[in-house]
Amino acid sequence: MRRISTKTVIQAVRDLAISANLELGKDVIHAFEEALEKEISPSGKAILAQLIDNAQIAREEKIPICQDTGLVTIFVDLGQEVSIVGGDFKAALEEGIREGYSKGFLRKSVCHPFTRKNTGDNTPLIAHIEIVPGDKLKICVVPKGGGSENMSRVFMLPPSAGWQGVKEHVVRTVNEAGPNPCPPTIVGVGIGGNFEQSAFLSKKALLRPLGSRNSNPELDQMEKELLEEINKTGIGPQGLGGRITSLGAHIIMMPCHIASLPLGINIQCHASRHMEVTL
Repeated sequence: MRRISTKTVIQAVRDLAISANLELGKDVIHAFEEALEKEISPSGKAILAQLIDNAQIAREEKIPICQDTGLVTIFVDLGQEVSIVGGDFKAALEEGIREGYSKGFLRKSVCHPFTRKNTGDNTPLIAHIEIVPGDKLKICVVPKGGGSENMSRVFMLPPSAGWQGVKEHVVRTVNEAGPNPCPPTIVGVGIGGNFEQSAFLSKKALLRPLGSRNSNPELDQMEKELLEEINKTGIGPQGLGGRITSLGAHIIMMPCHIASLPLGINIQCHASRHMEVTL
């Protein structure tokens, strides 16, 4: 049994929380550059160029990519041969976020649902912990802003809706969102499972690098169809019109109940922030 201390977990989460808010992944930057070549709208091209500049400034000057530094979701793969020692694991994750948002001078965006009183340290976080084989601990920190999260949806479709119905609901959701999630977006789609699992899958789908192919050939073709339809909406960068409304559409699918067709749609803004480490 491999032992990992909560102190190590706190330090890792703290550093990930800061870096995720300051540095966009290379896959996102490359997607911006490709989009700039494809976009024909003058305003769209100007916006994409500004997004590239903004990401560079944030990285070089160590300032947040966006003022909305989000509510944090953490995805954890905990090896079954790992023992977390020195304290409570969930508390360690919370403390890492608390320290990261304080040390990094990141905006605290978490509040009481009704009084709107801020919790003051950007906790609590949302943690998804999965037990996996092995003796490794993988932690992925995902700060996600309110603008894009507010545009996300879950639908319980009738089985007869099929792929066509799924596609129609995704495109309609993107259309209704318009400029609100700060396009160009990334659209995560979770199909199957049940009510809450479809939403979980849709958010997890956002973690796949932009430009990568779905390992399932059927889903790969569905993603291409979906992205093409989304970009036909003409919403464009920041909603000012253009060819590039979304940079990618990623699908995760699993079996579901015979009476259901659950569909989760999680829209991510252009600042697709996530950082991970394996301990």
